[in-house]
Amino acid sequence: MTVLPESARVILRPFIPADKLRIAAILGRTLALTDMEVAAHLQHVMADFDGRHLDIESKLLQHFELVRPHLFTQRSLSRDLMLLIGAMFSGEYALESAAIFNPSMVPHPDQSGTRPGEQRFIMSLRATGEGHISSIEFRAGTLAGDGGIILDPVSRFVSAPEIILDPHYDKARFGRRLHDMGLDEPHTEAVMGPLAASFTRSDLTKSVDVLRRDSGHATPELELTLGQIQWLADSNYELRFSSELAISERIIFPVAPSETNGIEDARFVRFVEDDGAVTYYATYTAYNGTAILPQLIRTDDFQCFRMLTMGGTALQNKGMALFPRRIGGQYMMLSRQDDENIHLMRSNSPHHWNDPEIVLRPCETWESVKIGNCGSPIETEAGWLVITHGVGPMRKYCIGAALLDLANPAKVLGRLREPLISPEGHEREGYVPNVVYSCGAMVHNGALVLPFAVSDRSSMIASVPLDDLLDALAREE
Repeated sequence: MTVLPESARVILRPFIPADKLRIAAILGRTLALTDMEVAAHLQHVMADFDGRHLDIESKLLQHFELVRPHLFTQRSLSRDLMLLIGAMFSGEYALESAAIFNPSMVPHPDQSGTRPGEQRFIMSLRATGEGHISSIEFRAGTLAGDGGIILDPVSRFVSAPEIILDPHYDKARFGRRLHDMGLDEPHTEAVMGPLAASFTRSDLTKSVDVLRRDSGHATPELELTLGQIQWLADSNYELRFSSELAISERIIFPVAPSETNGIEDARFVRFVEDDGAVTYYATYTAYNGTAILPQLIRTDDFQCFRMLTMGGTALQNKGMALFPRRIGGQYMMLSRQDDENIHLMRSNSPHHWNDPEIVLRPCETWESVKIGNCGSPIETEAGWLVITHGVGPMRKYCIGAALLDLANPAKVLGRLREPLISPEGHEREGYVPNVVYSCGAMVHNGALVLPFAVSDRSSMIASVPLDDLLDALAREE
């Protein structure tokens, strides 16, 4: 089964010039139109674009509000004129025009309606369009009792979520992250001191404003500290989709300043707490065009999402993957600290990570440049199954596997000497040639169901008998 990029799936984005004079010029030309001209131009816009979006008018009005502060008139504006102004500052973005790749698969939180032997799943994908901006898309489907894979119909439409304007923050966790950023100084304490154990973005803004007012003179040092505090707050945000949207209509597009150039390689996992409570987490890489920042997603239902920063000295590289449960009372995570080896980390919190230890090093020639994980470990009776990727000669990416001890994942029980999947034939051709890569698999009816990307262009789903794979790993002990 292959998932191909579809250029017709587009979202409506603000398209606002950085030059205020250009904004004023566009507004002036639009305001000079007569009511009849406004109606005619708007009718043409709607005829052209209305059928391409679920609710185009609300988006156009949102984009109008973004430029309202630049208006040089106080006269009331008609709805048609506001819609046309919104259209002047809007543009379509084809989310997956370049690629749809690096999939991650987890059991669906709603298994109602399934027949014996079936299991519903949600698959996340990295969609990339113009400018190589990456976002998270979703697909839903069913793993049949006979091993078949059925994807739900994919909607023509996509919708960005509502951004919760006044999210809540945990003061202790926020403070630890400020400490990690080196912001242990009086200005930070003056902002954080008055805040409650749980505070909102508006609470933080008020505290910042009070400090700025009481300081009298805004020094560069003060403004730098306040800017970094607010940057951290803006990097932790909440999203909410309408429950009426199909899974394939939900798109998580970059919002925070830390991810302006993309949300990359989300690794979702169904995490079960010791008391049986289920939460879906995902690690991803935020990229702003210069620096990367490992981030965490939390959701219970794939409708409401919390995008969270993580803290600690071990946030050094890409490819973090959370184990699906605690081990010995601790959270555990795989990561790649040095762009070469796979590390294991332990923590009392999924938000804070230190003290990584190497658990897997490059061993075979096909992985001799570097190795990394291909998603969260999968629990089996034989041990933790870790799907890996290895980079070898000519930057060729292959998929492999390793087995870690259930009680002590630092102990390696076995690993494949030959790749499980290698790029072959048409799989070698794409945006980045010679690459197969996954961000998460799952087990169903005795089979490993492994979605994987081919050459950073499209995605496929393969199925491997689990017992055969575990037997092969045991032989390579």
